[in-house]
Amino acid sequence: MPQRARRHRLVIATSNPHKIDEFRQIIDDDHWDLVAPEEVGIRDLEVVEDGETYHENAAKKARAYANACGLPALADDSGLEVDALDGQPGIYSARYAGVDSTGATSPAMSQDVANRRKLLQALRDVPRDQRGARFRAIVAIAFPYGPNLRYGQGTVEGRIAEDERGASGFGYDPIFELPDGRRMAELSRDEKNAISHRGRAVRNAQWALDALATALNRTD
Repeated sequence: MPQRARRHRLVIATSNPHKIDEFRQIIDDDHWDLVAPEEVGIRDLEVVEDGETYHENAAKKARAYANACGLPALADDSGLEVDALDGQPGIYSARYAGVDSTGATSPAMSQDVANRRKLLQALRDVPRDQRGARFRAIVAIAFPYGPNLRYGQGTVEGRIAEDERGASGFGYDPIFELPDGRRMAELSRDEKNAISHRGRAVRNAQWALDALATALNRTD
């Protein structure tokens, strides 16, 4: 009988439950059990995302979470780059409408809703053929107390629609229109994971996850 693959815990370095769910759907192999930070005792860990690139921010989060729990950690930094806005909001996508837009706008308005409204307003006079955009993601994989990190990158091209549509996804998904005319928020879970920037970034880093699992197997 073949030997059963050993499984190791991999901490997803985020407090965003939507991202944790996506990573659990994307990374589905015999090597890893993906765990949320609170499952390994990490609560209220503040990582200041003051890097100038996606790589820098992803690296800061991966290192901080790995060192906090003594386990390998995977972090991502991602953003929406709009051509008509010279690539903005980019690394500021998650806080585009303000650091705490729920308080700055209305208690009933979520950060995601506020971000989408601000972006649609910024593009109100931009014609359809000039609303090109892309989602970009960088994933960073860190081993506790080690200096080296491994990365993967993924992008998906589209454009910013004039209105919102779709009930799935989160963030800018309802206004991100794919080349086939569908919004990211209209895709099924499997469809989104197959083409999303985050899914592509993880697949581009799969070699690093495999190598790390092999190294951990040798030390068990």
